[in-house]
Amino acid sequence: MPRNKRPLPRKSNNTPQPNSDAQLRELSTLALTVIERGEAETGSAREEELLTAVRRALRRKHDEVLLGAIEYTKFTDPDACRYLRGLVGEEAASQRIRKEQGPEIEIDAFMIPLFVRSTGGLVEDEAFADEEAYTKLVESFQELGLESEAANVVLVRHLYDMDEVDSIGYSQLHEVVREAAASMTSRKPMPMPLLESTMTGWSGQQFSAEDAAMELRFLLGFALKPADDPFYAVPEGEADSDAYYDARMMRYRAWTVDAEPLVRRCLAADPERVRVDFLYQDLFFGARESATEEMAMLLTLAEVNQLLGERGMTAEDTRAVVAVLDGGENALLRTNLYAGGDELVGSIDKPVDLSADLGEELDDMCDALLTFGFKQVETAADFTPDGQPEGAERFDRL
Repeated sequence: MPRNKRPLPRKSNNTPQPNSDAQLRELSTLALTVIERGEAETGSAREEELLTAVRRALRRKHDEVLLGAIEYTKFTDPDACRYLRGLVGEEAASQRIRKEQGPEIEIDAFMIPLFVRSTGGLVEDEAFADEEAYTKLVESFQELGLESEAANVVLVRHLYDMDEVDSIGYSQLHEVVREAAASMTSRKPMPMPLLESTMTGWSGQQFSAEDAAMELRFLLGFALKPADDPFYAVPEGEADSDAYYDARMMRYRAWTVDAEPLVRRCLAADPERVRVDFLYQDLFFGARESATEEMAMLLTLAEVNQLLGERGMTAEDTRAVVAVLDGGENALLRTNLYAGGDELVGSIDKPVDLSADLGEELDDMCDALLTFGFKQVETAADFTPDGQPEGAERFDRL
């Protein structure tokens, strides 16, 4: 009589999940190491290891790891946090591709933030209705020197608002870029459901026909080009590198002048009722960050203007003093306004992320106040409990 054999243990269907905490700490540690050793621009082994880890997280859609690592590093080293956030954003918005042993190509997702002023606000259905203006706008990127003549440039026919842009995560954009590359290298038109899923429609404030409106919108595009295109090669050496970026900025400013009428035609059925201010063209997440910072500055200046109006004061005869204060989870950029030199009439606080360059944030705020019309702008180390500045010094533009 045969013995009853013990049944073999069943294999578990529960695949061990990666430890997100361990992964985010690994990313943070690598970023710290690269920054501490000054290897962010050298292509070191540690930097390559960090790049590999970031790309792996993007492929696996581990946004919680990427976001967690950035947040964790924020409280450890602001420089490393800014470096890591920039690296993740760049890798999410750019990909290199090689097909069938051909030359390596690169695709980037870029954005141009627009502050649009109008009477009555923009109408979503009017965007990109002018076919001729849209075609000329796309052509202008190469004709006016923003992109290489060897590139293939596509501009998405949708004007994104801030909520739409905010809802796009790192790995989602990474997949959209891959989808765009497949479409742009295909010999026949291809559907782009991932890109279409980002066009969720505008939200936010509605304006009446008489309202003076100021709205933030974004142009989204893709540039596909040879990976070794010399047009995009940044020279080595600080002086040559600075000259390269200065030349590009000059071309961009010239482009905004020539392209502005085309952009207005793409924004509204009546282009004469809209005015456009351009922020700098950048990769997707860099453009989003600069637009967010600019919007925060504009809101702060609006508070300053409101306070002056309530007190019957003008910027020209008011003293403004700015200091960086501890705000707990954020730093605070506090602007105190004084009448007659020493009489405190009000304070405006602007929250600042702990990973920010606080010295740069302070300079930007003071520079904005001078542009606004203040003649007396100072910086301070702190404020006393009754609001008087400590260690105040006059701020002068460089």
